[in-house]
Amino acid sequence: MCGICGFISEKCITKEQLKGMNDTMLHRGPNDSGEEIFDAAGGFYVGMAHRRLSILDLSMLGHQPMHSCDDRLVIAFNGEIYNFLELRRELKGYPFKSSCDTEVILAAYLKWGISCIERFEGMFAISLYDKKTDELYLVRDRIGKKPLYYWLDGDNLVYASELKPIMAYPGFPKSINRSVIKRYIYQQCVNEPYSIFENVYKVEPGQIVRYSQGRLDKWKYWDIAEVYARKKQEGAGSYEEAKQELKAILRDCVKKRMTADVPVGAFLSGGYDSSLVTALAQDVSGSKPVRTYSIGFNEERYNEAKYAKAVAEHLGTEHTELYIDESAMFDMVDSIPRYYDEPFADSSQIPSMLVAGLASKDVTVVLSGDGGDEFFCGYNIYDNVAQAQKLDPLGRLTYGVCMAPPAKRLGLFDRLPFRVRVVAANCDSETKTQLGGQGYIRVIDKMLEEGDVPFKFPIESKYNERNWQERRMLLDEETYLPGDILCKVDRASMKYSIEARCPILDVRVMEYSYRLPHGYKYANGVKKRILKDIAYDYIPKGLLDRPKVGFGVPLDKWLRGPLRERLEAMCSTDCLKRQGIFDAEYVNGFINEYLKTGDKGPASGANYSKVAWSFFAFQQWYEEYMA
Repeated sequence: MCGICGFISEKCITKEQLKGMNDTMLHRGPNDSGEEIFDAAGGFYVGMAHRRLSILDLSMLGHQPMHSCDDRLVIAFNGEIYNFLELRRELKGYPFKSSCDTEVILAAYLKWGISCIERFEGMFAISLYDKKTDELYLVRDRIGKKPLYYWLDGDNLVYASELKPIMAYPGFPKSINRSVIKRYIYQQCVNEPYSIFENVYKVEPGQIVRYSQGRLDKWKYWDIAEVYARKKQEGAGSYEEAKQELKAILRDCVKKRMTADVPVGAFLSGGYDSSLVTALAQDVSGSKPVRTYSIGFNEERYNEAKYAKAVAEHLGTEHTELYIDESAMFDMVDSIPRYYDEPFADSSQIPSMLVAGLASKDVTVVLSGDGGDEFFCGYNIYDNVAQAQKLDPLGRLTYGVCMAPPAKRLGLFDRLPFRVRVVAANCDSETKTQLGGQGYIRVIDKMLEEGDVPFKFPIESKYNERNWQERRMLLDEETYLPGDILCKVDRASMKYSIEARCPILDVRVMEYSYRLPHGYKYANGVKKRILKDIAYDYIPKGLLDRPKVGFGVPLDKWLRGPLRERLEAMCSTDCLKRQGIFDAEYVNGFINEYLKTGDKGPASGANYSKVAWSFFAFQQWYEEYMA
């Protein structure tokens, strides 16, 4: 796990300036660094830089940027290729000098060209320059585990794992992309391909970007809609056959992710996904206990630590837990913009950073259970989506009646119960599974005038899927998972220079999930059916079968308590008018009403804490980088 940055430009910056960009990512790679600048064709210059977190081959033979044996290729690479040993055996003719996976990428490209990417199983963000063809490639893994940004400025391109190196590039204008702010406040993150800056984009999951002498091309080598349609046709065997095959795949994925020349552990929340990954890791490890980590909360309704401890005791892991109070979480607030260098408002980032900090005292690699909910139907929203699909015909009829004269003039629709209005107003075929949110949308629309990027993702028809649960899962895999969950985990783990590995997000698991009949994932209200049944092979059902509990952060209490003065200062009309982004009068009134009414006001109460927190996080980011 590392950080990369670089450029290809007609303007050559100094090596010291490139090093300055690179060093903004010290936390991503504290063990080594390297910077190189060299001439390219057509009067261009190429710069490549790398900060290294040593995982495989801890010697200097793994130093980057790394050149191919014939000096044709130069690479700066962030991530892990888990099947690199198998690939290395196919590449016997290459004179390997190291035992790391980076060199395997170079050898694979020389043999198969850029299509070698399709052979890689792993998480990665790759920058590779081919001197022979004068092409710079930027490549991101299939599901977006590793981040990669690029800035286009005329015929020049600058790229990095995070925004900080791009901001440090001489002459970068830091022009805010106002069109995405409304969606950010609604979704709590800036989704691919956009970034918070104009002309700065994220390489999308499963995408290759090719740049040569001012020309940029990009394409998907792994597209969720296409892969889903193809794999769905393959099908799977009986439920028991599918369970055993998936179990074997998952075990192998865990085994490969335990390959490292540094200590390996696992996050253990006590939920199904992390418990299953931990159980498989302990099975692979044999008699040697796996190190597991969890954090607990003194507030009982949020606390899963006792369940995690019970699972750890059953599996025989070497378990470490840390009980934290509200003040420990609150102390993390000020560090958010330094490590999430783009506005990001999923408050579970705070406990995620805390558990990463706990694990970093002992290990450099941790396994996590991310991906189980999105690929195997685990979120509670999927229950709501199933109900909405059943009620959709009635909802369309209700909407038609209520919006026709004279019923519309009488305001009949507004008199309906909230849940009925949500179903009835769900009219857009492209966003059918993205329920509700109209109250948020109305508020956010008034907060900003600009913003042509839609709040929701109008892309559902491309999945060609009638089952709304499957559609929503595919949508979450393409949007929420990379834009929110994986971004959160990447920045939280990198804050402490540890590498988070997600076995459930192996390409083999993802593609196998597409082969499964929906009933294998969701049946009679049971979510993640097949994953749960695999987990029960290792862990008694009684230790796992309980309502899902997420990390809890008391946003209302903080915003109305210790953060109140800061929030009030952020929303002052003078401050907002100087900033020139938000409608100063409306936002000032909305925030002050929110602070005043507590959970009693339907328009400004606790249900709007996410909007207030998104606004706070944006202003916190703005103060860090723009003020």
